Amino acid sequence: MNRPDWDEYFMQMAEVAEQRSTCTRRKVGAVIVKDKRIMATGYNGVPTGIQHCEKRGCLREQLQVPSGQRHELCRGLHAEQNAIIQAAYLGQSIDGGTLYCTTQPCVICAKMLINAGIKRIVIKEGYPDELAREMLEEAGLKVEVLDRKNK
Repeated sequence: MNRPDWDEYFMQMAEVAEQRSTCTRRKVGAVIVKDKRIMATGYNGVPTGIQHCEKRGCLREQLQVPSGQRHELCRGLHAEQNAIIQAAYLGQSIDGGTLYCTTQPCVICAKMLINAGIKRIVIKEGYPDELAREMLEEAGLKVEVLDRKNK
């Protein structure tokens, strides 16, 4: 039987959430887990009721903004932000939880995750944001890249 361990299981769920993304540059999915139970999910895209970037166009793309820079120019929310918002909307405490995310959090998301009480972060791939890595490390949050080679 080829049963996934918990990290692989929840990362697969983040990959499913990623499929809902409407971002034209990078699709990202996130799952927040506490005590092996899903508290919230998220993917990157515009707020409810706002026209998707695939229809309206991407301002960051038009301005040729490099990846990892000028996040304030994006119309969308990041997957991690949407997961935190969903948890708050549903009244789910995520304090002490684990974030599974298909991409390493940016510095904006890192600050939110630190203050939300997330204690562990598992990612599929990195992201070019050194300040995010530094802040997460300073806060005692180790970012672990899921090793799928040995699974």
